[in-house]
Amino acid sequence: MDTSRGHILIGITGGIAAYKTMTLIRLFKKNGYEVKVVATRHAMEFVTKTTVETLSQNPLYVDLFDHDEPYDVQHIALVDWADAMVVAPATANIIGKYAHGIADDLLSTILLACSKPVFIAPAMNDNMYAEPSVQLNITLLREKGCLIISPNDGFLACGTSGKGRMEEPEEIYEDVVQYLQGPKCLSGKKVMITAGPTYEPIDPVRFVGNRSSGLMGFALAEAAADMGAEVTLITGPTHLQTQNAHIHRVDVETAGEMYQQCMLVQENQDVMIMAAAVADYTPAAPAPEKIKKTDDELQLQLTKTKDILASIGKVKRDDQILVGFALETEHERENALKKLHNKNADMIVLNSLRDKGAGFGTPTNKVCMITKDEQTFESELKSKADIARDILNVVCNLTKQQ
Repeated sequence: MDTSRGHILIGITGGIAAYKTMTLIRLFKKNGYEVKVVATRHAMEFVTKTTVETLSQNPLYVDLFDHDEPYDVQHIALVDWADAMVVAPATANIIGKYAHGIADDLLSTILLACSKPVFIAPAMNDNMYAEPSVQLNITLLREKGCLIISPNDGFLACGTSGKGRMEEPEEIYEDVVQYLQGPKCLSGKKVMITAGPTYEPIDPVRFVGNRSSGLMGFALAEAAADMGAEVTLITGPTHLQTQNAHIHRVDVETAGEMYQQCMLVQENQDVMIMAAAVADYTPAAPAPEKIKKTDDELQLQLTKTKDILASIGKVKRDDQILVGFALETEHERENALKKLHNKNADMIVLNSLRDKGAGFGTPTNKVCMITKDEQTFESELKSKADIARDILNVVCNLTKQQ
Protein backbone atom coordinates (compact mmCIF):
# COMPACT_ATOMS: atom_id res chain seq x y z
CA MET A 1 0.00 0.00 0.00
CA ASP A 2 1.32 3.46 -0.94
CA THR A 3 1.73 5.47 2.28
CA SER A 4 3.60 8.44 0.78
CA ARG A 5 2.32 12.01 1.08
CA GLY A 6 2.39 12.37 -2.71
CA HIS A 7 4.24 11.68 -5.97
CA ILE A 8 6.66 14.32 -7.28
CA LEU A 9 8.20 14.10 -10.76
CA ILE A 10 11.35 16.25 -10.99
CA GLY A 11 12.86 17.35 -14.30
CA ILE A 12 16.54 18.34 -14.43
CA THR A 13 18.03 20.23 -17.36
CA GLY A 14 21.59 21.19 -18.26
CA GLY A 15 22.53 23.99 -15.92
CA ILE A 16 25.05 24.27 -13.09
CA ALA A 17 22.15 24.71 -10.63
CA ALA A 18 21.40 21.01 -11.16
CA TYR A 19 23.60 20.27 -8.15
CA LYS A 20 21.04 22.07 -5.95
CA THR A 21 18.29 19.81 -7.24
CA MET A 22 19.89 17.00 -5.23
CA THR A 23 18.90 18.90 -2.08
CA LEU A 24 15.37 19.32 -3.45
CA ILE A 25 15.08 15.56 -3.96
CA ARG A 26 16.27 14.96 -0.39
CA LEU A 27 13.72 17.44 1.00
CA PHE A 28 10.81 15.69 -0.69
CA LYS A 29 12.04 12.24 0.36
CA LYS A 30 12.72 13.33 3.93
CA ASN A 31 9.16 14.61 4.26
CA GLY A 32 7.47 11.48 3.00
CA TYR A 33 7.05 12.09 -0.74
CA GLU A 34 7.86 9.60 -3.49
CA VAL A 35 10.19 11.08 -6.10
CA LYS A 36 11.03 10.11 -9.67
CA VAL A 37 13.50 12.06 -11.78
CA VAL A 38 13.71 12.77 -15.51
CA ALA A 39 16.92 14.35 -16.80
CA THR A 40 18.03 15.66 -20.17
CA ARG A 41 21.28 14.41 -21.67
CA HIS A 42 22.88 17.79 -21.01
CA ALA A 43 21.83 17.55 -17.35
CA MET A 44 23.98 14.42 -17.04
CA GLU A 45 27.05 16.66 -17.50
CA PHE A 46 26.28 18.11 -14.06
CA VAL A 47 24.86 15.21 -12.03
CA THR A 48 25.41 11.47 -11.96
CA LYS A 49 22.94 8.64 -12.39
CA THR A 50 24.18 7.02 -9.17
CA THR A 51 23.61 10.17 -7.11
CA VAL A 52 20.10 10.78 -8.46
CA GLU A 53 19.00 7.17 -8.04
CA THR A 54 20.48 6.92 -4.53
CA LEU A 55 18.67 10.05 -3.36
CA SER A 56 15.35 9.37 -5.11
CA GLN A 57 15.43 5.59 -4.52
CA ASN A 58 14.00 5.19 -8.01
CA PRO A 59 15.46 4.69 -11.51
CA LEU A 60 16.59 7.81 -13.37
CA TYR A 61 14.82 8.40 -16.71
CA VAL A 62 16.79 10.02 -19.55
CA ASP A 63 15.97 8.42 -22.90
CA LEU A 64 12.60 8.45 -24.61
CA PHE A 65 13.22 4.89 -25.78
CA ASP A 66 14.98 3.10 -22.92
CA HIS A 67 15.17 -0.60 -23.72
CA ASP A 68 16.54 -1.43 -20.26
CA GLU A 69 13.17 -0.59 -18.71
CA PRO A 70 10.04 -2.83 -18.95
CA TYR A 71 7.93 -1.79 -21.92
CA ASP A 72 5.60 1.06 -21.14
CA VAL A 73 4.60 4.28 -22.83
CA GLN A 74 7.05 5.92 -20.51
CA HIS A 75 6.06 9.56 -20.76
CA ILE A 76 2.38 8.70 -20.18
CA ALA A 77 3.15 6.31 -17.31
CA LEU A 78 5.24 8.93 -15.49
CA VAL A 79 2.60 11.63 -15.96
CA ASP A 80 -0.12 9.32 -14.65
CA TRP A 81 2.03 8.49 -11.62
CA ALA A 82 2.83 12.10 -10.68
CA ASP A 83 0.78 14.46 -8.52
CA ALA A 84 2.95 17.39 -9.59
CA MET A 85 5.98 18.07 -11.75
CA VAL A 86 8.91 20.37 -10.95
CA VAL A 87 11.54 21.39 -13.52
CA ALA A 88 14.58 22.67 -11.64
CA PRO A 89 16.73 24.04 -13.05
CA ALA A 90 14.75 25.07 -16.13
CA THR A 91 17.04 26.38 -18.86
CA ALA A 92 16.02 28.83 -21.57
CA ASN A 93 16.03 25.86 -23.94
CA ILE A 94 13.43 23.75 -22.07
CA ILE A 95 11.30 26.84 -21.39
CA GLY A 96 11.28 27.65 -25.12
CA LYS A 97 10.47 24.10 -26.17
CA TYR A 98 7.64 23.78 -23.62
CA ALA A 99 6.17 27.17 -24.54
CA HIS A 100 6.05 26.30 -28.26
CA GLY A 101 5.06 22.63 -28.12
CA ILE A 102 8.36 21.06 -29.14
CA ALA A 103 8.89 17.49 -27.93
CA ASP A 104 12.28 16.12 -28.98
CA ASP A 105 13.39 14.26 -25.83
CA LEU A 106 11.82 12.50 -22.86
CA LEU A 107 11.50 15.56 -20.60
CA SER A 108 9.94 17.85 -23.22
CA THR A 109 7.58 15.04 -24.27
CA ILE A 110 6.48 14.52 -20.64
CA LEU A 111 5.87 18.23 -20.21
CA LEU A 112 3.55 18.37 -23.21
CA ALA A 113 1.66 15.30 -21.96
CA CYS A 114 1.37 16.55 -18.38
CA SER A 115 -2.01 17.74 -17.13
CA LYS A 116 -0.84 17.90 -13.51
CA PRO A 117 0.49 21.07 -11.82
CA VAL A 118 3.86 22.03 -13.36
CA PHE A 119 6.38 24.19 -11.49
CA ILE A 120 9.17 25.83 -13.49
CA ALA A 121 12.28 27.16 -11.71
CA PRO A 122 14.33 29.08 -14.29
CA ALA A 123 18.12 29.27 -13.97
CA MET A 124 20.39 31.02 -16.47
CA ASN A 125 22.64 34.00 -17.13
CA ASP A 126 20.99 37.31 -16.23
CA ASN A 127 21.16 38.62 -19.81
CA MET A 128 19.53 35.43 -21.09
CA TYR A 129 16.78 35.69 -18.49
CA ALA A 130 16.10 39.34 -19.42
CA GLU A 131 16.08 38.59 -23.20
CA PRO A 132 12.60 39.46 -24.56
CA SER A 133 12.02 36.07 -26.22
CA VAL A 134 12.73 34.24 -22.95
CA GLN A 135 10.39 36.56 -21.07
CA LEU A 136 7.73 36.02 -23.74
CA ASN A 137 8.11 32.24 -23.35
CA ILE A 138 7.73 32.52 -19.57
CA THR A 139 4.59 34.62 -20.10
CA LEU A 140 3.21 31.95 -22.43
CA LEU A 141 3.85 29.28 -19.79
CA ARG A 142 2.09 31.35 -17.13
CA GLU A 143 -0.88 31.76 -19.45
CA LYS A 144 -1.16 28.00 -19.90
CA GLY A 145 -1.23 27.54 -16.12
CA CYS A 146 2.41 26.81 -15.24
CA LEU A 147 3.60 27.97 -11.86
CA ILE A 148 6.81 29.95 -12.35
CA ILE A 149 9.20 30.06 -9.37
CA SER A 150 11.15 33.19 -10.24
CA PRO A 151 14.94 33.19 -9.93
CA ASN A 152 16.88 35.30 -7.44
CA ASP A 153 19.44 38.05 -7.82
CA GLY A 154 22.89 36.75 -6.97
CA PHE A 155 26.26 35.46 -8.10
CA LEU A 156 26.00 33.40 -11.28
CA ALA A 157 28.16 30.59 -12.65
CA CYS A 158 29.40 32.83 -15.48
CA GLY A 159 31.08 35.08 -12.91
CA THR A 160 28.62 37.96 -13.06
CA SER A 161 25.88 38.91 -10.63
CA GLY A 162 22.25 39.44 -11.57
CA LYS A 163 18.77 37.94 -11.78
CA GLY A 164 18.97 34.35 -12.97
CA ARG A 165 20.07 32.34 -9.95
CA MET A 166 17.69 29.42 -9.34
CA GLU A 167 15.53 29.78 -6.23
CA GLU A 168 16.86 27.81 -3.24
CA PRO A 169 15.63 24.20 -2.92
CA GLU A 170 13.97 24.89 0.44
CA GLU A 171 11.82 27.63 -1.11
CA ILE A 172 10.92 25.50 -4.13
CA TYR A 173 9.90 22.68 -1.80
CA GLU A 174 7.71 25.01 0.28
CA ASP A 175 6.01 26.45 -2.82
CA VAL A 176 5.16 22.99 -4.15
CA VAL A 177 3.95 21.59 -0.83
CA GLN A 178 1.82 24.64 -0.04
CA TYR A 179 0.15 24.41 -3.44
CA LEU A 180 -0.55 20.70 -3.08
CA GLN A 181 -1.88 21.02 0.45
CA GLY A 182 -4.23 23.83 -0.53
CA PRO A 183 -5.50 26.28 2.09
CA LYS A 184 -3.92 25.45 5.43
CA CYS A 185 -6.36 24.50 8.15
CA LEU A 186 -4.63 26.60 10.83
CA SER A 187 -4.00 29.69 8.68
CA GLY A 188 -4.69 32.80 10.74
CA LYS A 189 -4.88 30.81 13.98
CA LYS A 190 -2.81 31.47 17.08
CA VAL A 191 -1.66 28.28 18.74
CA MET A 192 0.02 27.95 22.13
CA ILE A 193 1.95 24.74 22.82
CA THR A 194 3.81 23.69 25.94
CA ALA A 195 6.71 21.25 25.74
CA GLY A 196 9.43 19.51 27.70
CA PRO A 197 9.92 18.93 31.42
CA THR A 198 10.04 21.39 34.28
CA TYR A 199 12.91 21.54 36.77
CA GLU A 200 11.92 22.27 40.37
CA PRO A 201 14.97 23.47 42.37
CA ILE A 202 16.05 21.72 45.56
CA ASP A 203 19.07 24.00 45.85
CA PRO A 204 21.14 25.99 43.30
CA VAL A 205 22.58 22.70 41.93
CA ARG A 206 19.91 20.01 42.24
CA PHE A 207 16.33 19.77 41.05
CA VAL A 208 13.29 17.52 40.89
CA GLY A 209 12.49 16.74 37.24
CA ASN A 210 11.25 14.08 34.84
CA ARG A 211 12.38 12.25 31.70
CA SER A 212 10.51 14.34 29.12
CA SER A 213 12.69 15.27 26.12
CA GLY A 214 10.27 17.79 24.59
CA LEU A 215 10.20 15.92 21.28
CA MET A 216 6.39 15.66 21.13
CA GLY A 217 5.78 19.32 21.92
CA PHE A 218 8.39 20.53 19.46
CA ALA A 219 6.96 18.24 16.74
CA LEU A 220 3.53 19.77 17.40
CA ALA A 221 4.97 23.29 17.17
CA GLU A 222 6.66 22.59 13.83
CA ALA A 223 3.57 20.85 12.41
CA ALA A 224 1.24 23.66 13.55
CA ALA A 225 3.50 26.27 11.95
CA ASP A 226 3.57 24.21 8.74
CA MET A 227 -0.24 24.23 8.82
CA GLY A 228 -0.26 28.03 8.84
CA ALA A 229 -0.47 28.86 12.56
CA GLU A 230 1.39 31.54 14.49
CA VAL A 231 2.83 29.41 17.29
CA THR A 232 3.86 30.34 20.80
CA LEU A 233 5.99 27.49 22.16
CA ILE A 234 6.49 27.59 25.92
CA THR A 235 9.15 25.04 26.73
CA GLY A 236 10.95 23.70 29.73
CA PRO A 237 14.69 22.87 29.63
CA THR A 238 15.64 20.96 26.46
CA HIS A 239 18.44 20.85 23.88
CA LEU A 240 15.91 20.92 21.00
CA GLN A 241 15.81 23.81 18.53
CA THR A 242 12.92 25.20 16.49
CA GLN A 243 13.12 25.45 12.69
CA ASN A 244 10.07 27.39 11.50
CA ALA A 245 10.21 31.19 11.63
CA HIS A 246 6.53 31.29 12.68
CA ILE A 247 7.35 29.74 16.07
CA HIS A 248 7.88 32.18 18.94
CA ARG A 249 9.81 30.30 21.61
CA VAL A 250 9.57 31.13 25.32
CA ASP A 251 12.00 29.27 27.59
CA VAL A 252 11.06 28.55 31.20
CA GLU A 253 12.42 26.27 33.90
CA THR A 254 9.89 25.70 36.66
CA ALA A 255 6.20 24.79 36.74
CA GLY A 256 5.50 28.20 38.25
CA GLU A 257 7.21 29.99 35.36
CA MET A 258 5.35 27.89 32.81
CA TYR A 259 2.04 28.68 34.54
CA GLN A 260 2.79 32.42 34.44
CA GLN A 261 3.69 32.41 30.76
CA CYS A 262 0.66 30.32 29.78
CA MET A 263 -1.77 32.51 31.69
CA LEU A 264 -0.14 35.59 30.20
CA VAL A 265 -0.90 34.62 26.60
CA GLN A 266 -3.84 32.17 26.77
CA GLU A 267 -6.55 34.81 26.29
CA ASN A 268 -5.30 35.62 22.77
CA GLN A 269 -4.97 32.02 21.55
CA ASP A 270 -7.30 30.04 19.31
CA VAL A 271 -5.82 26.66 20.24
CA MET A 272 -3.88 25.62 23.35
CA ILE A 273 -2.07 22.28 23.44
CA MET A 274 -0.56 21.31 26.79
CA ALA A 275 2.09 18.74 25.85
CA ALA A 276 4.62 19.59 28.57
CA ALA A 277 5.34 17.16 31.41
CA VAL A 278 4.82 19.65 34.22
CA ALA A 279 5.92 18.67 37.72
CA ASP A 280 3.00 17.96 40.07
CA TYR A 281 5.04 18.92 43.12
CA THR A 282 7.84 21.35 43.86
CA PRO A 283 10.15 21.72 46.89
CA ALA A 284 8.47 23.98 49.43
CA ALA A 285 11.65 25.77 50.48
CA PRO A 286 14.59 25.43 48.06
CA ALA A 287 17.90 25.85 49.86
CA PRO A 288 19.72 29.10 48.98
CA GLU A 289 23.08 27.28 49.02
CA LYS A 290 24.15 23.81 47.90
CA ILE A 291 23.02 21.23 50.46
CA LYS A 292 26.04 19.42 51.93
CA LYS A 293 26.04 15.64 52.16
CA THR A 294 26.28 15.35 55.93
CA ASP A 295 23.29 13.31 57.13
CA ASP A 296 22.32 9.77 56.11
CA GLU A 297 18.87 11.01 55.11
CA LEU A 298 17.51 14.11 53.46
CA GLN A 299 13.84 14.91 53.73
CA LEU A 300 12.17 17.22 51.23
CA GLN A 301 8.83 18.87 51.84
CA LEU A 302 6.94 19.18 48.54
CA THR A 303 3.95 21.32 47.73
CA LYS A 304 1.53 21.02 44.82
CA THR A 305 2.19 23.08 41.71
CA LYS A 306 -0.60 25.00 40.01
CA ASP A 307 -2.54 22.88 37.51
CA ILE A 308 -2.07 24.75 34.22
CA LEU A 309 -4.57 22.69 32.22
CA ALA A 310 -7.30 23.08 34.85
CA SER A 311 -6.58 26.80 35.27
CA ILE A 312 -6.95 27.46 31.54
CA GLY A 313 -10.01 25.20 31.40
CA LYS A 314 -11.73 27.45 33.94
CA VAL A 315 -11.26 30.63 31.90
CA LYS A 316 -11.26 29.44 28.28
CA ARG A 317 -13.96 30.70 25.95
CA ASP A 318 -16.24 28.56 23.79
CA ASP A 319 -14.34 29.69 20.69
CA GLN A 320 -11.03 28.33 22.05
CA ILE A 321 -9.77 24.74 21.74
CA LEU A 322 -7.93 23.24 24.73
CA VAL A 323 -5.98 19.99 24.37
CA GLY A 324 -4.47 18.12 27.30
CA PHE A 325 -2.11 15.16 27.51
CA ALA A 326 -2.41 12.20 29.88
CA LEU A 327 0.32 9.69 30.60
CA GLU A 328 -1.16 6.69 32.38
CA THR A 329 0.12 3.30 33.55
CA GLU A 330 -3.22 1.79 34.63
CA HIS A 331 -6.93 2.31 33.90
CA GLU A 332 -5.74 4.47 31.00
CA ARG A 333 -9.00 5.37 29.27
CA GLU A 334 -10.95 5.79 32.51
CA ASN A 335 -8.37 8.19 33.95
CA ALA A 336 -8.01 10.05 30.67
CA LEU A 337 -11.77 10.63 30.41
CA LYS A 338 -11.86 11.88 33.97
CA LYS A 339 -9.09 14.37 33.21
CA LEU A 340 -10.81 15.43 29.96
CA HIS A 341 -14.09 16.34 31.64
CA ASN A 342 -12.81 17.59 35.00
CA LYS A 343 -10.49 20.09 33.36
CA ASN A 344 -12.89 21.31 30.68
CA ALA A 345 -10.64 20.25 27.80
CA ASP A 346 -11.86 19.70 24.25
CA MET A 347 -9.56 16.77 23.66
CA ILE A 348 -7.20 14.58 25.63
CA VAL A 349 -4.21 12.79 24.10
CA LEU A 350 -3.56 9.56 25.97
CA ASN A 351 -0.06 8.10 26.14
CA SER A 352 0.56 4.69 27.67
CA LEU A 353 3.93 3.55 28.99
CA ARG A 354 2.78 0.02 28.23
CA ASP A 355 3.37 0.61 24.50
CA LYS A 356 6.93 -0.21 23.47
CA GLY A 357 8.52 2.66 21.55
CA ALA A 358 6.14 5.27 22.98
CA GLY A 359 6.55 7.84 25.74
CA PHE A 360 9.53 9.82 27.00
CA GLY A 361 12.79 10.09 25.10
CA THR A 362 11.80 8.04 22.03
CA PRO A 363 11.50 9.37 18.45
CA THR A 364 8.23 7.45 18.05
CA ASN A 365 4.91 7.51 19.83
CA LYS A 366 1.51 5.84 19.90
CA VAL A 367 -1.50 7.75 21.21
CA CYS A 368 -5.24 7.64 21.63
CA MET A 369 -7.07 10.93 21.03
CA ILE A 370 -10.42 11.38 22.79
CA THR A 371 -12.64 14.41 22.14
CA LYS A 372 -15.08 15.92 24.65
CA ASP A 373 -17.98 14.03 23.02
CA GLU A 374 -15.84 10.88 23.56
CA GLN A 375 -15.05 10.21 19.93
CA THR A 376 -11.84 8.18 19.83
CA PHE A 377 -9.01 8.26 17.29
CA GLU A 378 -6.17 5.79 17.77
CA SER A 379 -2.80 6.06 16.05
CA GLU A 380 -0.32 3.40 15.13
CA LEU A 381 3.26 3.52 16.41
CA LYS A 382 5.01 6.09 14.21
CA SER A 383 7.28 9.11 14.34
CA LYS A 384 6.34 11.94 16.67
CA ALA A 385 6.25 14.25 13.63
CA ASP A 386 3.54 12.04 12.10
CA ILE A 387 1.71 11.81 15.44
CA ALA A 388 1.78 15.61 15.66
CA ARG A 389 0.05 15.87 12.28
CA ASP A 390 -2.56 13.32 13.39
CA ILE A 391 -3.30 15.32 16.54
CA LEU A 392 -3.54 18.61 14.63
CA ASN A 393 -5.83 17.09 12.00
CA VAL A 394 -8.30 16.28 14.79
CA VAL A 395 -7.82 19.80 16.18
CA CYS A 396 -8.60 21.24 12.73
CA ASN A 397 -11.86 19.28 12.66
CA LEU A 398 -12.73 20.64 16.10
CA THR A 399 -12.16 24.22 14.94
CA LYS A 400 -14.53 23.64 12.01
CA GLN A 401 -17.27 22.51 14.41
CA GLN A 402 -17.22 25.74 16.42
